[in-house]
Amino acid sequence: MYRAAPPAPRVNRAPALAPPGHRVDRATRLKVCAQQKVSEMPKSLQKIVGAFQMVPDPMARYKQLLYYATKLDTLPAEDHITANKVEGCVSQVWVKPELRADGLLYWRADSDSQLTKGLAALLVLGLSGCTPQEILSVEPTFIELLGLKQSLTPSRNNGFLNMFKLMQRKTLEVLTAQATQVAKVNNKGNCESHAPSNGNGSSSSSGASTSAAASSSSKAPVQEGMRRKLTEALKPQKLVIVDQSASHAGHAGMMTASGRASKSGETHFKVEVVSEQFEGMPLVKRQRLVYSLLQDEFGMGLHALSLDTKTPAEVNN
Repeated sequence: MYRAAPPAPRVNRAPALAPPGHRVDRATRLKVCAQQKVSEMPKSLQKIVGAFQMVPDPMARYKQLLYYATKLDTLPAEDHITANKVEGCVSQVWVKPELRADGLLYWRADSDSQLTKGLAALLVLGLSGCTPQEILSVEPTFIELLGLKQSLTPSRNNGFLNMFKLMQRKTLEVLTAQATQVAKVNNKGNCESHAPSNGNGSSSSSGASTSAAASSSSKAPVQEGMRRKLTEALKPQKLVIVDQSASHAGHAGMMTASGRASKSGETHFKVEVVSEQFEGMPLVKRQRLVYSLLQDEFGMGLHALSLDTKTPAEVNN
């Protein structure tokens, strides 16, 4: 009689390592990048990420998320408006920032779903009490570290990301408004400063006259001023300025009618800059540099910028 051969022993194989020079997929690179940047997150967000990482069970994380929903303060009904609404979310979600006297942003949010309230609460608690620069420096890859992906549907995960993006966009709007206010104050100071007398009791300034003449004769004074200043200060290898004001025609028209924008109606721009001047600067500092260079343009009616700032090395990579 033949005896059956015993089954081969099971071997636990270690996962294969990528050979030298092998390209790691994008998801892996993003995860590594996120883990390396945890210490650079705002302290409040670090605590939340740490709290969720201490809970290994997906169901327990889910229950923890619902607990956070109970900690979310109510957002007044008058703030449930389109400007505060998160697009691309299964449930209705609204977020609103408040810039306080200490220069820090504080957030409020609301949703018609308890689960989505929990997601909103994570962001509200994690990003409140931060400077605008700190909020803009946070990368969306931190969401992976929360370990909630398995507990949420793809649409919920996408909605969570959209919440975070809206909060960063509103943060940029706050920075833009600050730059506009500074420009107005500076312009007012320049107008009130004493200029050399022209001999008949009135004052004049050849520099201001020349600038005003150039602006009045140009059909796109804001864009031309932006191009000139960014070119002079940053010496960019690439500079692309796209006027997107037409896409915000209602807003631009309202600002022009109220005197807050030039007659050209230039209010919204997309700017792409590649410059060596950005070397060693984090994203927030690059954006602040651009804002500071364009203070006069904000005073002329520039309302919003969509910025893409890179170094030559980043472009080549």
